[in-house]
Amino acid sequence: MNKQKIIDRFISYVTIDTESDPENPDFPSTEKQWNLAKLLVEELTNIGMQEVTLDDNCYVMATLPSNIDYEVPTIGFISHIDTSPDFTGANVNPQIHENYDGQDIVLNERENIVLSPSYFEDLLQYKGQTIITTDGTTLLGADDKAGITEIVSAMEYLIQHPEIKHGTIRTCFTPDEEVGKGAHKFDVEKFGAQWAYTMDGSQIGELEYENFNAAGAKVTVTGKIVHPGYAKGKMINSMTIASDFIKRLPANEVPEHTEGYEGFFHLYATEGKVEKTVLQYIVRDHDKVLFERRKNLMQEIAAEMNNELGAELIHVELKDQYYNMKEKVVPVMHIVDIAEEVMKNLGITPLIKPIRGGTDGSQLSYMGLPCPNIFAGGHNFHGRYEYVPVESMLKATEVIVGIAQKVVENFSSKNRSSY
Repeated sequence: MNKQKIIDRFISYVTIDTESDPENPDFPSTEKQWNLAKLLVEELTNIGMQEVTLDDNCYVMATLPSNIDYEVPTIGFISHIDTSPDFTGANVNPQIHENYDGQDIVLNERENIVLSPSYFEDLLQYKGQTIITTDGTTLLGADDKAGITEIVSAMEYLIQHPEIKHGTIRTCFTPDEEVGKGAHKFDVEKFGAQWAYTMDGSQIGELEYENFNAAGAKVTVTGKIVHPGYAKGKMINSMTIASDFIKRLPANEVPEHTEGYEGFFHLYATEGKVEKTVLQYIVRDHDKVLFERRKNLMQEIAAEMNNELGAELIHVELKDQYYNMKEKVVPVMHIVDIAEEVMKNLGITPLIKPIRGGTDGSQLSYMGLPCPNIFAGGHNFHGRYEYVPVESMLKATEVIVGIAQKVVENFSSKNRSSY
């Protein structure tokens, strides 16, 4: 794999602003996502991919035809175009740090923004490697433009090396994953793969087939405004009531105090005045029973408080977003086994663990396309401290190529009966 080409390709993607918008019901949620989609159509065509399409919903699909004379399963690789609205993705200015020495990386001297291994210990895994960071004023966009880089680079490598045998491979780049809509208009039938992998994980070695069950919760509190000088017995301060609601949820069941399979309530936005306050939550749990309990608890707290207040002042609106893909992947665990074996063959230690989040693959698995998640290499997603080691992107690219080869090996006439 050509390291400089990986760097150049990645930078060409991250310098295009593709931030999605959770408040816009349009699809895609931002027009600027089309800019990268159109670039990818051109690039995929230029490297020799076939059946390159861009549909009305901003999904880019392409095919690498089989180069063998017998049938093996068609597989796919998927990454998303958009970047998170949690932090700005405009005017990304990537910084390249060669031969990282294990010390602090000054992202922005003027604003004293430092990426330090004393806080982000994972950095020390990458001493001696080339690390791409932000300049401290934006996110980087490795989530998931590292994944796009790896898929395009792997397809180009396979086209340039026809001696590597592979079946038909489908690729897709989706919009609006970061706002939970990435799979909503995905045409599984058109994609035509028996299974796929999202290249959307974090550190090198991650291989995931379990994710959160997820819901969004909007808590609306209604108050009453009167002049504060004459407010006794009349004013109802919605912000005070909202604060009480927050305190009644389990204090330690929040992202900053949970790990592994532990679920949480995450208050990520508030907007309030005396007359009306809105709390925006995400609710997460790997266990479906506990997930339902979490949603019920929010409704129970609201009902209890309304009873105490003597009026229906608190309204909780819940909407499920996606479910744990484990249920759909376990029956076809050989697709995980293939990725795990390829990683081991490449000297990568597989890190098989639950995703504390979701990917397009979680929804796609329930749409009939089982879809585990593989590392893309980045760290500290959704903020100014995001970074990606180039060597991790190179390894992820090799994993894609290795999976293509492994499918042919496992499903050859000699071995296919075992699957």
